[in-house]
Amino acid sequence: MRFDILTLFPDMFSSPFRESIIGRAIEKGLIEVRTINIRDFALDKHRVVDDTPYGGGQGMVMKVEPIARAIEWVKSQNPSAWTVHLTPQGKPFNQELASSLSSRPHLILLCGRYEGVDERVRELFVDEEISIGDYVLTGGELAAMVLIDVVARLLPGVLGSDRSAAEDSFFNSLLEYPQYTRPLDFRGKCVPEVLLSGNHAAIALWRRKEALRRTLTRRPDLLARANLSEEDRRLMEEILQERETDKGGDGA
Repeated sequence: MRFDILTLFPDMFSSPFRESIIGRAIEKGLIEVRTINIRDFALDKHRVVDDTPYGGGQGMVMKVEPIARAIEWVKSQNPSAWTVHLTPQGKPFNQELASSLSSRPHLILLCGRYEGVDERVRELFVDEEISIGDYVLTGGELAAMVLIDVVARLLPGVLGSDRSAAEDSFFNSLLEYPQYTRPLDFRGKCVPEVLLSGNHAAIALWRRKEALRRTLTRRPDLLARANLSEEDRRLMEEILQERETDKGGDGA
C-alpha cells in the first residue's frame, strides 16, 4: 500500500516512520510512504503557498493552485489514488473507517495548515475528509501519522500475527480485555487464576467477558454498534447481575 503525504513540513515524518512496526513494514516493502512538499508546486520564486482570505479575517489560507498541482502530479502516476484531507471538519476517524481505507492501495493525505485550505480544494480534488478528534491541531501532519499507523496495522504481514489486529480494541466495537505478564504478584495484585489454568476455552471466555465488561464500563456507546452473539448477551447478563450484587454489597 502506498501513502503520499502532501505537506509543508516533510521533515516531520522522517523520524516516526523509521521506528517500530511502521519502520519495519517500510523496510519489508509492505507499505510505501512518500512525503511531497507542497511548496515545490508553487511557481513563483518565493514558493508562496498561502494568502489572506477574501472577505477579511484572521490568519492565512492555503492557496488552491499549489495543492491542485501536487494532487494532479500524484494522480498522473495513479489516477485511482484516493485523496483524504485531514481536517477537524471531517468525519470522525475510527476502526471501521480505517478498515475501509486499508482496502485502497493508494492514499493521498493532504495536511492542512494555518486557517485551512481554499474551499475549491475540497470541491474539486478531495474524495474524503477525516478528523482524528474534536480538537484543533497546528496542522494535519500529526493526524496523517495517526491515520497511517492505524491503517498500516490492518495490512497483511505488518503485524507479527494477523490475529493481533483482530484482537485490538475497537476491532469488533469492543475494548480489549485486560492483559498481564510477570510477576505473578505485584504489591498484592495477582494475575487472575484462569490465565494460569492452561484451559484455553476458559481463558477465551474470560477474555470475552472482560472485554464486554470493560466496554460497558468505559465506552458503553460502543455496545450500540457491536455485533453481539447469544453467548455475548448471556455474558452481559452475568456482568449486569454482578454489578447489582456489588451495589447491594456496598449498601449493606
